Amino acid sequence: MTAAASGGQAREVLAVKFGHRVTTRAESYLNYHLYGEPDADLDIDYFFWVIRDGADVFLVDTGFAPEAGERRRRAHYGTPAQALPLLGIDPSDVTAIVITHAHWDHTGNVRQFPDAQLVMTEAEYAFWTSPLAARRHFAAHSEPEEIALLARRRGDGTLSLFTGQSTLAPGIELIEVGGHTPGQLIVTVAAPDGGTAVLASDALHFYEEVERDRPFAITADLPAMYRAYDTLAQLASQPGTHLVAGHDPAVRDRFAGHAAAGPPGEGSALLVTDLTRPHAG
Repeated sequence: MTAAASGGQAREVLAVKFGHRVTTRAESYLNYHLYGEPDADLDIDYFFWVIRDGADVFLVDTGFAPEAGERRRRAHYGTPAQALPLLGIDPSDVTAIVITHAHWDHTGNVRQFPDAQLVMTEAEYAFWTSPLAARRHFAAHSEPEEIALLARRRGDGTLSLFTGQSTLAPGIELIEVGGHTPGQLIVTVAAPDGGTAVLASDALHFYEEVERDRPFAITADLPAMYRAYDTLAQLASQPGTHLVAGHDPAVRDRFAGHAAAGPPGEGSALLVTDLTRPHAG
């Protein structure tokens, strides 16, 4: 796999933090009482991810829509269409959007990119457009208008589906793992130094899930979630491969900051992390 983008430019892989909330460990980990530990506050960062590959720009998820964030009481600092120009990217240059899963905080703002091709797994699309997705414990994590938009995009041919594994571009692989949702996927991206960034999205909300074998509280299939953790652990064991958790503030400690967006105001601006520059250790 090549890590060089077309035109000789190195590929960029970025995490953009656009929102935040504080929850608890008991709310976040399945059956937390089993660990015999006191509850404590837990910070959650909300990210979407950008892969710039020469003339091609890919998004991995699109975060949550501001109106959904307001209703669900999440702090938010901007949408992808607002953030991309800070990175020198015209939103109209987005070639494709990978939908890792169809939860509300990952499918908002798709409407900002009417010309981008959408990609997700067959299992994920089939589930969220089925009657079962309307049951309360699933429906709480989706926005009906956003699912309807995915269905419209499928109907007009701008949403493509796959099963198992698919190549988005040379060096960028989409891998279906399931668990958190029926068709949750992860993205592996070859980086300029020859290493690999694994955009785990919500297959790994927090690093503890893999490192301490602690399943996340929201799961469609617990055995599949454990198998996804095993897949991620196996990937992480490979030289030069680094996991990127989907909601863990530690992402910003494990990778270098990106200067393109300028110095952030505390609690009021986007934070951008360069996923091709892991910190030692």
